[in-house]
Amino acid sequence: MKRLIITVSTLTFALFIGVLLGTTAQSKAISADQTIDDFLALFNGSSRQTTQALDRIEAEWQPGFAMMAVEIMSLTRNHEVVARLVDLLEQSTDQKIGFDIQQWRQWLWNQAENNYPHYAQFKSSLYQQIDPAFNKYFDDKRAKTIRLDEVVWGGVKQDGIPPLRNPKMIHADDADYLDDNNIVFAIEVNGDARAYPKRIMAWHEMFVDEVGGRPVAGVYCTLCGSMILYNTVINGKNYEIGTSGFLYRSNKLMYDKKTQSLWNTLWGTPVIGSLVGKGIEFERLSIVTTTWKEWKRRHPQTKVLSLDTGHRRDYGEGVAYREYFATDNLMFGVPKVDGRLKNKTEVLGLLFADSSDKPLAISAGYLSKHPVYSSSIEGTDFVVLTDASGANRVYDTQGVRFASWDQDKTVTDESGQKWRLSESRLEAANGKKLFRLPAHRAFWFGWYSAYSHTKLIH
Repeated sequence: MKRLIITVSTLTFALFIGVLLGTTAQSKAISADQTIDDFLALFNGSSRQTTQALDRIEAEWQPGFAMMAVEIMSLTRNHEVVARLVDLLEQSTDQKIGFDIQQWRQWLWNQAENNYPHYAQFKSSLYQQIDPAFNKYFDDKRAKTIRLDEVVWGGVKQDGIPPLRNPKMIHADDADYLDDNNIVFAIEVNGDARAYPKRIMAWHEMFVDEVGGRPVAGVYCTLCGSMILYNTVINGKNYEIGTSGFLYRSNKLMYDKKTQSLWNTLWGTPVIGSLVGKGIEFERLSIVTTTWKEWKRRHPQTKVLSLDTGHRRDYGEGVAYREYFATDNLMFGVPKVDGRLKNKTEVLGLLFADSSDKPLAISAGYLSKHPVYSSSIEGTDFVVLTDASGANRVYDTQGVRFASWDQDKTVTDESGQKWRLSESRLEAANGKKLFRLPAHRAFWFGWYSAYSHTKLIH
C-alpha cells in the first residue's frame, strides 16, 4: 500500500509539474502576444487602450523594449505617448536624450544588439498597417545579415518612389529639356549608350531595363548620393527588384518581387529573407556621373530618358531633394560618421570582385586635381582617369603605367605609347586592351556607413 501511495503521489506531482510548465509556457506566449499588442496600441489604440498598454509596458519593461519604443515614437502623433516613452527610456538607460529620435537610434545602434525576442514579428505587425506588402519583409524565422533595428522606414510604401521599368528613351537631339550642365548618370552596355538625368532619377531612384541586350538595374540612393548599375541576372535567373520603402544606414533597401527578400543597395546582396546565405550577389557594371554636354559630345547617338515617364513630377534641375542637397545634414541617422571629410563630400567608391574586403574611396576633389591617378588593390593595378567635367573612369592596367592624357580620348603611357579611351576599354595601336572596372560616386558618409573599414584617399 505504501508503495502504491508513493507511485500515485509521484504521478500526481508529475502531472502538477506538467500542468505548471504548460501554464508557464502558455503564459509566456500570451505575454509575448500581449507585449506586441501593447506596443501596437500605442500606435493605433483608443485612449483607454493606450493608457493600459503604457502601464503594462512600464511594469514589464526590459532592455529589448527600447527600440520598439523608439519606433513607436517615430510614428505616433500622440504627444502623451511619446512623453511617457521618453521617460521610460531615460530611466532605463540613464541617457538624457529627450525627444530626439535620431539620437536615440544612434545611441542604441552603438550598443550591443539587444532586441525583444519577437521584435521581427512586432515590426511586421506594425508596418503592415501602413502597407500590407510590408508584412512579408519581417518574420522571426527570416534569415538576416544586418541588425533588424537598423532597418528604418523611409516614409513611403513599397515602390512608393516608383521605379522606371522599361522607360521611354529618346534620341539626344530630341532632349531639348536638358541643359548642357545638367548632371546625368551614363552607361554603355554592348555599344548601347544611354543617359539618365539626375533630375529625373531623383524622383524615381531606380530604372529597370534591358540595355545592350542585358537586363540591368540602375539603383540611385538620393540620400547617400550613389548610383550603381547592376546586372540583375545571376546563374541564368533574372531578379526583378523594386524599392522596399525601408532604409539601412540611410541607404535604400531593394526587394525582389518573388521572395520579398530585402537587398542592400551598396552591397548588391540580399540581407533579410529567404535568399540570405545562398551566395547571391549582383554583378556591378560601369557607370559614370558627368554632364549632359560632355556625354552627348562623346556619344552623339546616345539615348536619354524622356520626360514622358508615366508619372507627374516637377523634373526641373535641382528640384527634388533641393533642401537635403543644400546642407551637410542627414535626413536619416547612421551609427557613426567619419570626420575626415564632410558627410556629403563626393567620393569615388572602388570595390573589386577579387578583393571585396578591400574597399577604397577617393575624394572627387582629389581626383579632379590628379586626372591620372594610378594605384593597386590586392594585386589589381588600376588607373582612374578624370576628364574636365569631373567624370571618373577606372581601368585595369595590368601593370601598364600611364603618364598623361588629353582628358578626351587619348591616354599616353610611360613608354610614350598612345591608348584610345572608350567606355569599355583602353586600346593600344598594337591591339592590346585594358578593360574598364566598375566604380561609382557616393557621399562620404554613405560609403563609410557601408564600408567602415575603407581606405580613404583625399
